[in-house]
Amino acid sequence: MLKILHLSDIHMGSGFTHGKLNPETGLNTRLEDFVSTLTKCIDYALAEPVDLVLFGGDAFPDATPPPYVQEKFATQFRRLVDAQIPTVLLVGNHDQHSQGMGGASLCIYRTLGVPGFVVGDRLTTHLIQTRNGAVQVMTLPWLTRSTLLTRPETEGLSITDINDMLIERLRTAMEGEVRRLNPEIPTVLLGHLMIDNANLGAERLLAVGKGFTIPLSLITRPCFDYVALGHVHRHQNLNKSNDPPVIYPGSIERVDFSEEKEDKGYVKVALEKGKVEWEFCALQVRKFQTIKVDISKATEPHEQLMKAIAKHNIEDAVVRLIYQLGSEQIDKIDNSAIHSALSTAHSYTIQPELISQLARPRLPELGASSAIDPMEALTAYINNRQDLKEISGLMMEAAHKLLSAKTEEVWLDTSEPTAINPSGQLRLL
Repeated sequence: MLKILHLSDIHMGSGFTHGKLNPETGLNTRLEDFVSTLTKCIDYALAEPVDLVLFGGDAFPDATPPPYVQEKFATQFRRLVDAQIPTVLLVGNHDQHSQGMGGASLCIYRTLGVPGFVVGDRLTTHLIQTRNGAVQVMTLPWLTRSTLLTRPETEGLSITDINDMLIERLRTAMEGEVRRLNPEIPTVLLGHLMIDNANLGAERLLAVGKGFTIPLSLITRPCFDYVALGHVHRHQNLNKSNDPPVIYPGSIERVDFSEEKEDKGYVKVALEKGKVEWEFCALQVRKFQTIKVDISKATEPHEQLMKAIAKHNIEDAVVRLIYQLGSEQIDKIDNSAIHSALSTAHSYTIQPELISQLARPRLPELGASSAIDPMEALTAYINNRQDLKEISGLMMEAAHKLLSAKTEEVWLDTSEPTAINPSGQLRLL
């Protein structure tokens, strides 16, 4: 059986705000975390050794990472070249240039002719020879509406009609690839996709107006022995019957607090035609810890706050402390003591929230007869949800793009509707 390492969403260079400068290396400690975690993945590939590595996209936060970040990424993947392990690098939404500029950060590996490296930036099938036999890998990179349709084709159509056209256009393109597959060779679909039944977090909000959701039925075809996905940061299997397994390995590191409770890791796969076994392998990554406490009614607010901090093991963790207090309690808080209590953390932020003595304003009534503006309604909702404070700006941006998508989205001309060449994305965190 072929041994495969499936990993995705490395996002090397993300989350610097949660780190600090390492004076010995001059690097942000969160970059060092990401490098260390990627190293563990490559270590597994070499120790096994695997026959093939599949990367599901989003190598960096955007398409123009700093050279020193690119170097850290390339250094680890170079180890696969030296070990003669074929590798497929799929282009994700973060890897693409925005506003139709074309190209992707990973295309340099194809330009340089790196031995054994395949860059998946279009819908096509790659026949790859490994030490233990051949495998077919169909690559399906991140798609935008403009990838598949031209603006004149959508004139006067509703969003629903446009999405239906997109799915049918993709279905036709995939059918052409499927018919060219060799039924005797094990086949993998490698896609950077948003599937309709995936358990999504911030990915859904941040991709509004650019990408589109693909039905699970489009990729659960009998010709595929394994479906390797990227884009969603939470590990999950979307097809419990495993015929075929449809697997998001998730990201290999926590990017922000929205991923605080998620396990991070990679998937190891044993594959032959008509048979597949897979296993999620959790990685030991830096802990994120939120400490949230309401001390507004406490007679001894500082003591209660210190007790709340002491309940958590925060050593070497990325910590955010959120506490609510009344205006009359401000002078009772010893800020230096709080900083001292959090000093064992890797990094920390402190977010005091002042509770108004006035009655909490009610949300506007949003009944069928209400004429409130959608953006005003969302603003009112967010203002009454402290737990959404960290991503409120992103939510507002996504809502604005959704409401204005029909007039603001850039559509590119496509001379060959079935030749899929992704060319734009909304930048994510």
